[in-house]
Parts: sequence; structure tokens; C-alpha cells
Amino acid sequence: MTQTPVTLDQKVGEKRDRMRGVFSTQEIRKVGTGTTTRKTIQKSFWYVDEGDDGVIEVQPLNSNYVPSGPKRKIDRDELLDKFAPEPEFYVQTVFPKMRELNKTIARADRHRQKGETFSAEFEYNNALKVDEENVRANFGIGLTYLERGETDKADNIFERLVKLDAAFEEEHKHLFNEFGINLRKSKMYDQAVEYYGRALELSQGDENLHLNVARAYLEKQDFPHCLEHVLRALMINPAHEAGLKFLAWMEAKKLVPEDQRAAVAEAVARARSTGRTPAPAANEG
Repeated sequence: MTQTPVTLDQKVGEKRDRMRGVFSTQEIRKVGTGTTTRKTIQKSFWYVDEGDDGVIEVQPLNSNYVPSGPKRKIDRDELLDKFAPEPEFYVQTVFPKMRELNKTIARADRHRQKGETFSAEFEYNNALKVDEENVRANFGIGLTYLERGETDKADNIFERLVKLDAAFEEEHKHLFNEFGINLRKSKMYDQAVEYYGRALELSQGDENLHLNVARAYLEKQDFPHCLEHVLRALMINPAHEAGLKFLAWMEAKKLVPEDQRAAVAEAVARARSTGRTPAPAANEG
């Protein structure tokens, strides 16, 4: 996505543009001991982006001068007090590198969508050389490996992705979903369970994530854990249509363990209180 280089507040009528660009901080550090002690100034560069809601996020630049790694939120007072704008550095160095990185990933995405997996892999690897933590590039190359059936390589990417909090953010939801589905299609069920479990650590109240975990456990034929997550989804949203259908299917297939029948009855009662109930199973009884 093209970004306009903006580093300082600008007024257009009464509307203030979002704060965006490269800023720097300085930290004084002591080096050496005793009589050889001396002070050095360490300068760090950060990419700053203010959202439409006014929340300001800062992200460090890596050695290739692109934003990489974890983001943190700061308020405007901290930004103005501790950070110095670096507009020339942004316009001349960082912005062009960010733009080129995005173009590389876009080329890789186009190759993958056309089924040109080796060309896609080449471009994704070029992007990862610039930013090894880039979420889009990691998802892209992981999907490429899954589509080629190279599960060992895909597993290495999976191990990287589950450590990246940013992989589970809303802006990457479509890639996140596609990757999870492909893990299951590739019979990487243990990885799918861990993957969705990691997502649940960051978003406990998402009933759809619980159903995705349930589907992965179903593939593993772990019916108690499968049903546990279906029930958790229905605790969050008692009228969830997919969850109720899942529950009805498990009952019809006689996959409900005896010690979970009471919890199932409670879920059905909650659904009925909302005017919904699992559809009767055609082959039940």
C-alpha cells in the first residue's frame, strides 16, 4: 500500500493529517569501567504511524532500514517529548525501501495466485532478506510450501509465524484464515491445533477460533477436545449457527462422550433461550 511521507502535523481546514514517518530517539550509555569509562550516545530510529483512532504506534527500523519487529503504543505527548522527526531520512531512504519491499511482496502474491510457486518462493525470499519478520511474506511463502506439499519447509515457517503476535492481527485475518485451512488440508493437525491455540491466547473471545480448533481436533479424532471447543464457542455465542450445526452433527454421529452430555444439554438450553436450537439430526437414533 502506498504511503505518503508525512512526519509533522499538517492542517487542512480543521482536519489534522495522521502522524506518520521516521523519528529518532537518543540514549546515553556508559562504556568501559573505572578510569576508562566514557559516555556514548546511541541513536535509534523508529517508524511512527498514527491510526484513524488517534492511537500512535512505533516500530523499530531494522538494519535494512525498514520497520520490523514488535510495535508499541505511545501517546502524542511522549512522541513530542522523546522522539525527534527525521523527515529527510524517511523520504530519501526508508520510504523507498518500504515501497520496494511492498512491490516485491505484491509480485510474489501475483505469482502464487497464478500457481507459479517457484517464482513466488523466489520473491518471498527476497522480501524476507529485507525483513525476516514480515507477516505477509511469511504467510505467503508458508502457503506456497503447503500448496506444493512441502510440509517440512511449511513447518519451519509455521514455527516462525506462531511466535509473531502481528500474524494474528485483524489486518492479516484473511491470510491467517487461509494458512490455518491449508494446515488442516495438508494433514498438519498438531500444527493447526497449536496455531489456533496461539491465536486464542491473543483473542479469547472469538467463537470462530474455537470452532477452528474444534475442526483440527476432529481431524485428529480427539472428540473430547473437539467438543470442548465447540462448547466454548457456544458459551461465547449461544446462538452461533455454525457451532449449533457442529454440535448437532456430533450428536448425530454419536461422538459426544458420556461425561460431556450434561454440558451439551446446557448448551442446547442456552440456545433455546435465544430462540435457536441445533437442527434435529436426520440419522439420529
